[in-house]
Amino acid sequence: MKKISCVVSCPIDTYSGYGGRSRDFVKALIQVRPDWDVKILSQRWGNTRHGFLQDHNDNIFTPLVISKLTSKPDVWIQITVPNEFVKIGTFNIGVTAGVETTLADATWIQGGNNADLILVSSNFSKQALENPTYEMLDNTTKQSKGYLKLETPMEVLFEGINTQVYKKISDEENTLDLSEIKEDFCFLTVGHWIQGSFGHDRKNLGYTVKSFLETFKNKERQPALIMKVSHANSSIIDRDKILDKINDIRKTVKGTLPNIYILHGDLSDNQINDLYNNPKVKCMISLTKGEGYGRPLAEFSVTGKPIIASNWSGHLDFLSKDYITLINGTLENVHESAAVDKMILKEAQWFRPDDGHVGTSLRSIYKEYRNYLGRSSKQAEYVLGNFTFEHMADRLNNILEERLPKFPEQVELKLPQLSLPKLKKIE
Repeated sequence: MKKISCVVSCPIDTYSGYGGRSRDFVKALIQVRPDWDVKILSQRWGNTRHGFLQDHNDNIFTPLVISKLTSKPDVWIQITVPNEFVKIGTFNIGVTAGVETTLADATWIQGGNNADLILVSSNFSKQALENPTYEMLDNTTKQSKGYLKLETPMEVLFEGINTQVYKKISDEENTLDLSEIKEDFCFLTVGHWIQGSFGHDRKNLGYTVKSFLETFKNKERQPALIMKVSHANSSIIDRDKILDKINDIRKTVKGTLPNIYILHGDLSDNQINDLYNNPKVKCMISLTKGEGYGRPLAEFSVTGKPIIASNWSGHLDFLSKDYITLINGTLENVHESAAVDKMILKEAQWFRPDDGHVGTSLRSIYKEYRNYLGRSSKQAEYVLGNFTFEHMADRLNNILEERLPKFPEQVELKLPQLSLPKLKKIE
């Protein structure tokens, strides 16, 4: 029987969020479709570092990587942003985290309509792609040619955590040395500090620094803030830019200020799990302006420690309001300093946290920490019971069963047995 051919175009070899998504997706695909002939077209992802597979001595994905297409695959899968979706295979699947704002660009809708099925990371991402409708105008007459709206069916395929890596461990098992940090109570925030003036970068890291300093300045006992951050790479120049930004914010706050520590550079998945479980790390805080999913929050939650997060966007799929602290706020227009052409639009909106609620929540968790542990342990149970890699693989299998067409099968040709008369040679 002919195997179904499948090619996955994705940034599987990059140190990026989409790289992690690609590796998990392909692994799950191989697991639920062992009878498929799966190949990988490796792609770049912006300026993020390449070489993940070689660095990790990969023997799962590397043998599947091809340099180019040689024939039309039965199933063509792209893991990227929707404006890059193209029709190549007999059946075409686009996999995307979606957009972090209220509005997807028209090119995303156009690209999305090139796919036969779109898999998004969250219900929030699904709504952001479903909602926009754009009027199409004739270039010459400027008369309406109709309306552009996403017509492709979508399914939510969450980003399940790898419980072989991200799990609760004891202090004795933890190998990450944070002895240079003198405080025993630290908040942790994680993310790329990308473009946007103060209070407008997507992860809202500048605002997080300012809120932390204002909340705990002049206190007799002060916690610390650990930031696992970078701009785009692990260079010394990148680290120094981060330090300059933090110092510039510190200058705007008067008084005796708490300490902020940065962890800069590449950490392995196991080292990140050690960081999450380190006894000095008590709580994760994410005042993000928008997330397509928010994997670090899911991965951290299995430690059973408290989480403070924005009450908006993709992470609300797996963070329960009953078990974590969700920050109230409002939606505001994307600032022009954070806008990215055809991706993060100035016309779109995203989240602005409420200043008072942020300060109250930080102080409450610091002063009454033990009171939060019962709720946060239930958040761990909730994620482990619903949002692991195994649950994601099951979900993928169900989607493929429901959505894939029947592909023609190669049938062995069997000729009938012919009964020929016996011939006699004529002398």
